[in-house]
Formats: sequence, structure tokens, C-alpha cells
Amino acid sequence: MTTSPFPSERLLFTPATSDAEAIPLIFAFPNEYTVGITSLGYQVVWATLAARSDLQVSRLFTDVHESLPSRPEILGFSMSWELDYVNILNLLESLEIPLSTSDRADHHPIVFGGGPVLTANPEPFAEFFDVFLLGDGEIVLDAFINAYQEVRHDDRQTQLRHLAQIPGIYVPSLYEVTYKSAAGPIDRIAAIDSTIPSRIEKQTYRGNTLSTSTVVTAKAAWENIYMVEVVRSCPEMCRFCLASYLTLPFRIADVEESLIPAIERGLKVTDRLGLLGASVTQHPEFETLLDYLNQPQHDQVRVSIASVRTNTVTQKLAQTLVKHDTKSITIAVESGSDRLRQIINKKLTNDEITQAAINAKAGGLSAVKLYGMAGVPGEEFDDLEQTVTMMRNLKKSVPGLRLTLGCSTFVPKAHTPFQWFGVNTQAEKRLQFLQKQLRPQGIEFRPESYNWSVIQALLSRGDRRLSKLLQLTRHYGDSLGSYRRAFKELRGQIPDLDFYVYENWPLEQVLPWSHLQGALPPSTLQKHLMSAIAQFTQPPQELLLASC
Repeated sequence: MTTSPFPSERLLFTPATSDAEAIPLIFAFPNEYTVGITSLGYQVVWATLAARSDLQVSRLFTDVHESLPSRPEILGFSMSWELDYVNILNLLESLEIPLSTSDRADHHPIVFGGGPVLTANPEPFAEFFDVFLLGDGEIVLDAFINAYQEVRHDDRQTQLRHLAQIPGIYVPSLYEVTYKSAAGPIDRIAAIDSTIPSRIEKQTYRGNTLSTSTVVTAKAAWENIYMVEVVRSCPEMCRFCLASYLTLPFRIADVEESLIPAIERGLKVTDRLGLLGASVTQHPEFETLLDYLNQPQHDQVRVSIASVRTNTVTQKLAQTLVKHDTKSITIAVESGSDRLRQIINKKLTNDEITQAAINAKAGGLSAVKLYGMAGVPGEEFDDLEQTVTMMRNLKKSVPGLRLTLGCSTFVPKAHTPFQWFGVNTQAEKRLQFLQKQLRPQGIEFRPESYNWSVIQALLSRGDRRLSKLLQLTRHYGDSLGSYRRAFKELRGQIPDLDFYVYENWPLEQVLPWSHLQGALPPSTLQKHLMSAIAQFTQPPQELLLASC
């Protein structure tokens, strides 16, 4: 009997017994086990695959794996962080699979990818994947396996052409991208012939039973945690936010029918509960959930909660969290400027932020973490000063409450109204200004790495030409200097760093993901963009001229 490489796992589903003719499939997470097994998305996809008797599923991480088939037919990756592409390439090499799809033969597995990074903009990684699954796994995953079964014994090209007919399945090699020049913008993206769909639409699950952990383990980054997805997407629609725009519409788990029964299943194997979602406390029955958690039989349960909406921070919420071993909450405020919050559609006032902090302290919480952003499109220096003023006033209003301001640089994301904007070239100096102003006030300031934001923007807005750059950079390291070195080496063959990261793109420009349909059409995103620009002190002329 083979010893499991994951002895501490407690499964909350029953894996199927594989058929004699089951498809050998490897499902990988391109990071260490402790990171991958903490991903709810990875857990759910693995369980969905492992519950099928027509599959023989083996898991693969960068540090450990189950017994792997010698001739896998399918290899899947769940990708949550952009820089994990390095590990994907390393794992492909370790399995003796060519990095480029064009170099793979019929005996190589079909390599598929999914997850938030690849659903948003798969193009920088298009050369490494045969197939992308765009959207919610509840719909597209089984459809992919069923479609593969129909062409399992055909040649590779027949398989890919068949898979491309399935909604939400994107086969990048069947689409040709032409450019206005080697280092210029995209001219056209088109299917190679009329039998291939011209657009691929992200698939959206619309049910009210959302994801829950399928395994609990002490080896997870969040030890022994059972995760429950309370809501999916976010109704606020901040104009920079991928978590809202890409995943629309806002969906909620039914409290009585699915959420509470799911929690009860999890609490049979652990006393640690994680409530997940971009806007957990905006569940319309969140009070009912709090009442359930406040029952005496749950006194020993430790509860962790994702970022909460500011105006939903009540004293009751704070008391409930304190009772369940949580000492702080996290709220996203973005800025202390009302004008800037109007630009990004953040429906929030400084008074509401202050009241949230007062309620948090009154309920017994010892700390509040706030998230802000520097370099937001339309931001002026005065907006930064208003953020400093807000934090100073907050400290006076709630003495004794530990305040932390985490601050990132604005990064444009595909399928959002701000996808046409580049990174603000002054963003790093603005982070430094906030740090200089806040730390002497006793306010902890945690800026996200500006260099990492630049790399993130590059991959967020990248096209297929970046595949050469990524392979070069992989051998140089993942620092910004490594990327600059690779750009220098490829000068004249691809656009420069400024094109991808800092430039505002005209509205008529073909975007790398123009053939991939998100939750909202580009015309709607442009309307939302124009609503934001109407609040600018100095509107960006290139965008306004392009919209005329």
C-alpha cells in the first residue's frame, strides 16, 4: 500500500474509484503544497476532478506530489499569482513536456490552465498552454473533460479544434494575432478559420450554493482552516477592481439551505472557520449568520473574515469576531479624498470610516487595517494630503486602537473601466510621501512593493509577445531589473516596458484580450470610464479624443 504524501489531510468529499480506462490527469499548483492547499479554488477543482470515475487524478506541487502517471493525457494548472509562471515552466520541464505548445506532439498531454490570473488575461502565457478555462469551474470544468472524452483517441489538432467549440474554452493556438509593427500595438486578433468561434465568453455560475473547503489540513498556510465562500463578486464595482468587474454578477450563498449546513460539515473536523468573499458583510442575511455563530455550541470556534465593507462594521460584528478569537478587521478605503472616491466609484465617506473604527473599538477589536491606493487615475497631490488628514483624524477619534494603512500602487486590470490607464509614473514618490507623513504620527504604514506593481502591470496588460521575455527573465530572476534586462535584449522585437506599464491606451486600440468576453461589454466599460473622467481635474486628452 502506497503511503500518502499528505498524511494530515481530512477529506470532506469522497474520491471516486477510477475506472479501468480512466484518463490519467495531473492537477498542479505552481507553488509549495502549504500555499496551494490553502487555495479554495484549487481544492474545489481537485475535488471535482477526483470525484469522477473516468479520471485518475494525481496532485503536483513544487515540493511534493502524489504518484504521477508515466503518460498523463491531461495536465492542469491553477494559477493565482502572476510570478508563479516561473514554476509552471519548471514543472513542464521536469515532466519533459515542451514549453511551447507548437513543439508538443500527440503523445504529450493537453496542458490547461485556469484561475483568476489566467481568466483575466491569459495572453502573456498563451505559448505555454494548449487550453485555458475561462470563468467559473462549476460550469466549464466538467464540460472540458466531457468534450475531451469525445476526442480522446484523436490526434492533437482534432482534439484542440473540438475543445475550442465548448463555451468558455479558449485554445490560443487557434487564434492569430497580427501587430501594426514588431514593437507597436496589436492590429488584429482573429480565429484561424470560420469553424473556430470569433469570441470566447467567460462562463458564469449563477447558483446560490458556493464553494467550501474539500480538505482540511494542519499543513495549510492557514492551519486547519475550513473555508466557506459567503459571497462571490462585489456589488460596489470600484472602477479599478478585477474582483468585482470580472466576476459579476454578485452572488450570495443561501444561508439556511447551503451556508449553515456547509459550516456544520466543516466544524465536524476543525474549529477554525474562514468566511471568504470580496464583500462578505454585504450578504443580505449576514446578521443571521452572526446569530448562528454566536450560539453557545460555537464558543470555541475561531473565525477569520475577509475584507469587510466599511459601513457594515457594527459593534455586534466586532463583538462576534472578538468572541471567536479575531483581534482585527480589514477595510478597503482607497483614499481620504471624496473626489477620488467618486472617480473610482467608492461609495464611502470619512464619517463612515470613523464610525467603523469607533464600532470596532467598542466591540473589543484591538486593531483596524485599512487598505489604500496611490497613483489612482485622476489623483492629485491634494488627494494624498486628504488621506493623511483622514488617518490623523481617525487616530484622534479612536485612541488606543492600533491603525495600519496598507497601500498599493494602482495597477490596471483587464475587463475593468481603468484597463486603458497606465501606472502613474509618480506613484513610488507618492508612497514615500504617505510614509513620511504617517509614521511619525504613530500610524503603521505598509506600502506594497512599487517594483512588484510594475511587474504586475506588465503581466496584467501583456500580449503574446511577452512569452519570449518571460522565458528570458526566468533565468535572470524575478526582480524588476531582470525584466528591464530582458527588454533590453529584445529591443526592436517587442514593445518597450513603458508601452505595457505606463502608457494610457487609446480607446480604439485593440487590447490583448479583445477577443475574450468578460462580464460586461467594452461599451459599458467605456461609459463607466467616462463617468470617472468627468471628475478629473485634468482629463487625459488621449482617451477623450479617442472617444469622440
